[in-house]
Amino acid sequence: MTTTPLFSNAPDLQAEDYCVFGLATCFVREEGEVREVYAIEPIPSAALEALLKGIPTSYQFACGKSLCDFYGEEELHIPAEFPNDAQLCQDFTDRAIAATRTYKNHPEAQNHIPLGTQKDDFNYSIERKRLLNAENIVRTEDNIKQHPFTHQVV
Repeated sequence: MTTTPLFSNAPDLQAEDYCVFGLATCFVREEGEVREVYAIEPIPSAALEALLKGIPTSYQFACGKSLCDFYGEEELHIPAEFPNDAQLCQDFTDRAIAATRTYKNHPEAQNHIPLGTQKDDFNYSIERKRLLNAENIVRTEDNIKQHPFTHQVV
C-alpha cells in the first residue's frame, strides 16, 4: 500500500505521524494595551523534555496528536481539545513539520504524552509574558563603548 505524503515539502511525513501540540498563553501589544491571546504551537521533543523537568512555561496543556488531527482533506482545522478563541501560531505548518521529525527521530519521547492524551500539570506561569509582536528597537545608547585601542594594531 502506497501512502501519499501529507506535505509536498516533507515527503517523509504521513498523516498518522505523531506530534505534541500545546496551548500557550501569549500577549499582543495593540495601541499601548497588552491583550492576552492563546496560541496552539507544535512542541519539539527536546522542548517537551525540558517542560517535563518543571521549568516555568506559558503552556497550559499539551496533547499528543496525529498530524491528520489538524490537517484535513483540504484545510487546516483546530481539534476540539483547544478553546474556540485559540489561534494557530505563526509558521504553524513549518513548525509542525520540524517538531514531528523530532518525534520520528526520538520515538521514546512519545511515551511522555501518548497519542490521544493530554497533559496539564506543567509549571504554568505567565510571570514573564511572551509578547508576540514585540519590536526590538536599537538605539545609539545601546552600543557598547570600546577602548580606543581595540581595533588598532600595537
